[in-house]
Amino acid sequence: MQVHATRLPGVVILEPKVFGDARGFFMESFNQQAFDAAVGNTHRFVQDNHSRSARGVLRGMHYQIRQPQGKLVRVASGRVFDVAVDMRRSSPTFGQWAGVELSAENHRQLWVPPGFAHGFLVLSEWADFLYKTTDYYAPQHERALAWDDPHVGIAWPLEELATAPVLSQKDQAAPRWDQAECFD
Repeated sequence: MQVHATRLPGVVILEPKVFGDARGFFMESFNQQAFDAAVGNTHRFVQDNHSRSARGVLRGMHYQIRQPQGKLVRVASGRVFDVAVDMRRSSPTFGQWAGVELSAENHRQLWVPPGFAHGFLVLSEWADFLYKTTDYYAPQHERALAWDDPHVGIAWPLEELATAPVLSQKDQAAPRWDQAECFD
């Protein structure tokens, strides 16, 4: 597995070894020992999630203020632009973001540690998005940050869409940076 740093310490891109031939391909999508070595410490995953979204759907920016979740994310079919935002006041990268394209073709995964907001924009007709989490979903602790907050300034690849992003009501109502609840 190759490990690539992003502009946010702790948020890393993981590229598994893919073995392919005329029949298709094989890859090990998760190995606890390799993952621990790649991120520099041990995390226990407790939940796997799978979402399917249409082109133009933007999900995020989500986080849990209590029971924060680390997320190991990948795309099984399609293509997305995936983003993490540092929500930790004590961090030197507080309020900064990193983004990467994840696709079924590039097999990349993104590790988003606890303390970060996470979201993605679907760039293909459909995308199947898979993520492992280090804590259980706790709706009472779920928070969101406005996807288009000017303070954070995420450079979403909106030029690839024919229309504005499709958002849930929760994401439409997400607070701006100056109103968002952050980690200490």
